[in-house]
Amino acid sequence: MRVLIQVRPTVDVVAAVADPAIHITAAEVLGAQSDVAIDHSYAPVAVPGYRHGSPEPYSLAPEHATVLVRGEIADADLTTAVPRLTESAPITGVFADPIIEGVLTCGDTGPVGNWNDVGNLLHTTEFAAAGLTGKSVALAIVDTGINAALVEKVRGGSITIDAQRGWNPAGVTGKPGQFPVDHGSMCAFDALIAAPQATLLDFAVLRSTRRGGSTMDGLLSDALAGYAQLRTVLTDQPAASRALVVSNSWGSFSPQWDFPVGNPGNYSDNPSHPFNVIVGSLEAAGADILFAAGNCGRDCPDSRCAYQDRPIGGANSLGGVLTIGGVDTTNTRVGYSSQGPGRLTDRKPDVCTYTHFLGSTAFGAGTPDTGTSAATPVAAGVVAAIRSQWPATVVSPAQLRDILRRTAIRRGSTPFDYDYGFGVLDTAAVLAELRKVAVRA
Repeated sequence: MRVLIQVRPTVDVVAAVADPAIHITAAEVLGAQSDVAIDHSYAPVAVPGYRHGSPEPYSLAPEHATVLVRGEIADADLTTAVPRLTESAPITGVFADPIIEGVLTCGDTGPVGNWNDVGNLLHTTEFAAAGLTGKSVALAIVDTGINAALVEKVRGGSITIDAQRGWNPAGVTGKPGQFPVDHGSMCAFDALIAAPQATLLDFAVLRSTRRGGSTMDGLLSDALAGYAQLRTVLTDQPAASRALVVSNSWGSFSPQWDFPVGNPGNYSDNPSHPFNVIVGSLEAAGADILFAAGNCGRDCPDSRCAYQDRPIGGANSLGGVLTIGGVDTTNTRVGYSSQGPGRLTDRKPDVCTYTHFLGSTAFGAGTPDTGTSAATPVAAGVVAAIRSQWPATVVSPAQLRDILRRTAIRRGSTPFDYDYGFGVLDTAAVLAELRKVAVRA
């Protein structure tokens, strides 16, 4: 099994790992270990320490942070090797590094509306008139990479990709905005419906592959390394105008890729897994993070869904992220949109927005943009548009999530249900509420 090994080396080593100007190897962090084959191609990553009760709970100070390296333990040796490793003084934990995949749909029906219909439902004309276009806002598409030429062709105009702040996992070749047409291009197109002037950051995490894997076969460790890079993107921004939106249309589909629930190394149900910690720390620093609910809805589950119940797990179910379900342009939940409760937070998904419409044509002319994979960047575009005028220092990510939930269009008789969450995103109501916030500010 692929694993992430959490190490607490000396403060000098932690400081060196956290400094992007210093190159330090896994061997320098961990030394030789007979129980694990260390992946020396994976650069060590510093993860903030979490301090319960502190007003600033996430700390990258060398005395608080830890370092992660990646390795592999033979499946037959797991029960004996993991305890031996965790008895070693510098090692503080061994965690699952599950495969992550793009959230594709099993839906076989044709498109329901098109991207112009989605724009109308999102009131993008009203947003643009108010100056809410995503201008100067960084919007990271964490996926298979973007093909800018396709997006520009279908949109009929140029888009902005910041190549300097894009990122590839080790071993992945390709330049930001120049990847083959795939899932990431669909996500980029859909994000720009509401935020046409946003600056896209191309994070081609799902291009990483394991031996024998497919092109959609990323590893959580690569997403973790990408999030460490995103933290630098965020902290390099002036605090007063800080705005980073992160769209994630992927998740882990099978408990067989994970340690069992209850094992300290588990990902799906463990808020202390390093990836869940680093996502929480990025949100606490001011980023808006959106994750797809997934396509494991009981009416039409994706064939890969292997969780018997509660399929929204890991980071997709964190309280600090906005978890997005899918509806079609009639405001009706699509059958494959995963229902809650979430594994880490009961009330998931948070809200739904639009999917299954004719948009990017990334998968062929006449083929809809589908899944909560499409709904998530649609919502991320709305958030990026809002950040044009309300940076995180004025409306925090937590406050914005609260507004999006409170103003959502209810689809049932209760304030919340596991099908729609708090309802369907209502951008007109959100804008009205934000204007009240601005008056109060």
